[in-house]
Amino acid sequence: MFPEDDLLPLSGLSHMAFCKRRWALIHIEGVWEENRFTAEGSLIHEKAHSGDVESRPGVLIRRTLPLRSFRLGLSGQADIVEFQPLARDAAGGIKIPGKSGRWQPFPVEYKRTRDKMGSRAYRIQLCAQALCLEEMLETAVPEGAIFDGAARRRQPVAFDSGLRGEVEMLAGEMHRLFRDGVTPAPVVLPACRNCSLIEICQPQPLSAPNAASLYLEQQKRTLL
Repeated sequence: MFPEDDLLPLSGLSHMAFCKRRWALIHIEGVWEENRFTAEGSLIHEKAHSGDVESRPGVLIRRTLPLRSFRLGLSGQADIVEFQPLARDAAGGIKIPGKSGRWQPFPVEYKRTRDKMGSRAYRIQLCAQALCLEEMLETAVPEGAIFDGAARRRQPVAFDSGLRGEVEMLAGEMHRLFRDGVTPAPVVLPACRNCSLIEICQPQPLSAPNAASLYLEQQKRTLL
């Protein structure tokens, strides 16, 4: 169990799943650059965060719900958590003040698109939200959904044992990197070309053989 002062941002898990060096540049070295993809993602999140509580027939919607897990050492917020009514004889769920029956939490994460490299990162972040909800509300959260902002439809996500294991592994590694203050070496990925930090990260030159010695040699030449 982590003390409250040691909780790390839950949103960092999507960066960890996408690229551990990207996470370290943001959360250890404190750098950030915006590009078209991050800007579009921010606009979609603003829409999701535009309200607080909304009630529709058959569902109660809670926006920007604060989350935390002392077991995983995470804190953050969910874009949307829907509370769906359970059948009278169904097990699980929670009681909601002023509402009859029991209600099932169902987290929904808003993303700009379902790109191949990012979809795993989105599922991991959503599953982490579910694990936080399970710890906070003491009820099982078996599934949720990613809202695809480009196609304007939902992608269902089941929180199976494999996905839960990935969340726990990445959360543990994130805390280890943060504790050690380590920024991993770059690894060139297909997704690098769309990363807003590519100019800072420099994955191509820094991942080349003898990159450090070549860099030092170049610096010497500029001084001569």
